[in-house]
Amino acid sequence: MIDYPLPLVGFCAFSGTGKTTLLTRLLPLLNNRGLRIGMVKHAHHRFDIDYPGKDSFELRLAGASQMLVASRKRMAWVKETQENRPEPVLEEALLALETEHLDLVLVEGFKQAAIPKIELHRASLGKPLMYPAMSNIIAIATDAPLTDKSISLPLLNLNQPVEIAEFIIETILQPHHVKQLLPNEKEAKHVN
Repeated sequence: MIDYPLPLVGFCAFSGTGKTTLLTRLLPLLNNRGLRIGMVKHAHHRFDIDYPGKDSFELRLAGASQMLVASRKRMAWVKETQENRPEPVLEEALLALETEHLDLVLVEGFKQAAIPKIELHRASLGKPLMYPAMSNIIAIATDAPLTDKSISLPLLNLNQPVEIAEFIIETILQPHHVKQLLPNEKEAKHVN
């Protein structure tokens, strides 16, 4: 498992399953619980966060290998990389996060990363399950009953983000916080 100071949970699925849609519904639920969420998403292609005509785009095009745009409301950092480099690994992406301002990190993509993952499955797509071939899957969120009744993982309703949020809090977040407590803090928690 990746050694990281915060709890991590990934979401894996075939394209078109609705990973981003689910995450846009999960994030407000987790925020409403007072959690500060970091999000890391893998892109399989070139992408841009700005566009021609914007100063930051033009400065990058002119040769800036790193471009930071900062305002009172947001910061964006773009780092140019070599065309022939391998795909980034999750550990590399996680280095950019300010962990002191986060409680939990959600990860979309990075299928090979050694982190706990929730597999999303839509039977109507006709795709096979990634479990058990993919390691570290801890639950399957599906929109229909699974045909394989031998699966012993927790099954979550893909269309019920509240259920998935509760699973993340109970299975990923709470155990991480208990592990982080010092032995005397654990005892104090049980006394109250």
